[in-house]
Amino acid sequence: MMTFNERYKDNLILIKSFEFARKIIEFAELLNSQKKFVLSDQILRSGTSIGANVKEAQNGESKRDFLHKMKIAIKEADETEYWLFLCNDSPGYPNCEPLIRDLEVIIKILNKIIGSSMRK
Repeated sequence: MMTFNERYKDNLILIKSFEFARKIIEFAELLNSQKKFVLSDQILRSGTSIGANVKEAQNGESKRDFLHKMKIAIKEADETEYWLFLCNDSPGYPNCEPLIRDLEVIIKILNKIIGSSMRK
């Protein structure tokens, strides 16, 4: 059976957002194990939603639909960034700086895709 990364190896944003979602799941499980349920739930929802929206955009009914889904993905990325910064700045929470750095890359790619799609 083909893996996600094998199937979509030529689509950088799909790969990056999928890998980020996997890391977010692991981080949310860590937070759950520390009984940090509120932030865990928020981070899990918004962090995995980025890739889901990017994936859904791939089969958009139109350019407008594609852009709409990508804009939702970047909104979810912004929300995730907020929760991660909050987690990072709160005493007793694990460091999530690597996730923030990964997310910065995803946001840059999404901004580039949205910008170039709007110019076409």
